Amino acid sequence: MQKLSGKSLLLVSFTLFSMFFGAGNLIFPPHLGAQAGTSLWPAFAGLAVSAVGLPIAGVTAVARAGGLDRLAGRVHPVFATVFTILVYLSIGPCLAIPRTASTSFQMLVPLIGGGSGLQLAYSVLFFAAAFLVALRPEKLTNWLGRILCPSLILLIVVLIAGCILRPAASRNRVPTAAYAALPAAQGILDGYQTMDALAALNFGAVIALNIQAVGIIRAGLLAGGLLLAVYAMLSHAGAQTGAVYPGLATGAEVLTALAQQLFGRAGLVLIAAIFVIACFNTCVGLIACVGQYFHQLLPRIPYPALAAFFAVASMLVSNLGLAAIIRLSTPVLNA
Repeated sequence: MQKLSGKSLLLVSFTLFSMFFGAGNLIFPPHLGAQAGTSLWPAFAGLAVSAVGLPIAGVTAVARAGGLDRLAGRVHPVFATVFTILVYLSIGPCLAIPRTASTSFQMLVPLIGGGSGLQLAYSVLFFAAAFLVALRPEKLTNWLGRILCPSLILLIVVLIAGCILRPAASRNRVPTAAYAALPAAQGILDGYQTMDALAALNFGAVIALNIQAVGIIRAGLLAGGLLLAVYAMLSHAGAQTGAVYPGLATGAEVLTALAQQLFGRAGLVLIAAIFVIACFNTCVGLIACVGQYFHQLLPRIPYPALAAFFAVASMLVSNLGLAAIIRLSTPVLNA
């Protein structure tokens, strides 16, 4: 087992951050800020528990147990199999993969227009390209991994700088009903919708193959600190935007309104490009991950056939739209 120190520790920390930070992580914090209003920070404390604390705890637990199958197998071998399948279906074609296409399309609507026909055409092209790349995902993900994380952080810093220099509102809005009574509890539920708590169960096994559990804990704490800082900036930006545009339904709409207000059409182009890159990279990784898992489970079915099946299934679900997918995912993830 390898020990982590210095550059290696930072590298694993940024790797963990990049693995966790996808489309859902961009849309839920600003949505929380827009809805929580004056109850922003109690709600954010709840989000921090489920969107930072639970994922880091999940990575650590799987690393210390030696794998998800061993961890879940402490209950019963049948439970381990069923639970793992449900996790992969949740982070795969049922929720997370379709959300990548619907989120990125939502960010393009102000530039190219909406409509069910256009969304269908986009989803077909999106998943066809993702499937082809998922056959050999290392070629794209290695390149995107070097620019995706710093690009996202840079974009967020630019947005926050714009909020500070040109505040959209002098004060936050009155919180919506869901955040008025128990903002921290609602924040916990919102943070869980990023699905990182479930994804961590798989990431822990991947990242822990050659690293001691102590190193995982240290790297996880650093990655968690970076996630916390980024979430705080996004939540603050969402609160500013929500005070001016109270009727926005999703975090994608919140960030679109903010980018347009600060930088005009150039802001829309920039944020759309970042979202498309982030969502496409996440989609490729998830198709490959889920396809390989079910290929191991059902070795008679070739991996390309499974990857194609999950791409087509995800394409169909994605056309429900981002708001509908989020509404469907809430009861499923709570269960």
